[in-house]
Amino acid sequence: MREYKVVVLGSGGVGKSALTQFASMRDLYIKNGQGFILVYSLVNQQSFQDIKPMRDQIIRVKRYERVPMILVGNKVDLEGEREVSFGEGKALAEEWSCPFMETSAKNKASVDELFAEIVRQMNYAAQPNGDEGCCSACVIL
Repeated sequence: MREYKVVVLGSGGVGKSALTQFASMRDLYIKNGQGFILVYSLVNQQSFQDIKPMRDQIIRVKRYERVPMILVGNKVDLEGEREVSFGEGKALAEEWSCPFMETSAKNKASVDELFAEIVRQMNYAAQPNGDEGCCSACVIL
């Protein structure tokens, strides 16, 4: 069975611990990661802003521009408290040329689909004849 190394990054309180056991953001985790899930809270605008330098850190550590990555807005179960619109998340994902999803780790809404998508991206990136420039991976500028 193939091992997949997925790194989940985001500000405190965005719901990462409900997705996976990831203690802290360190260069070593990023260096060894094969795919990245960048998570922000839909009910916290600051967490959306905080995700941008995390993406920059991935670029710095990985030393290449195309990395399997997904932008995730979590806590869709708290729709009435939303501070970040679907359109804002979608626009950022389009800017980065990566997939965008909204999830609820609490209710497990779209969580399986999220991990299936990052595995699909990592599999494509690992193909010997795969073009790293394909639209399935984030374009990181």
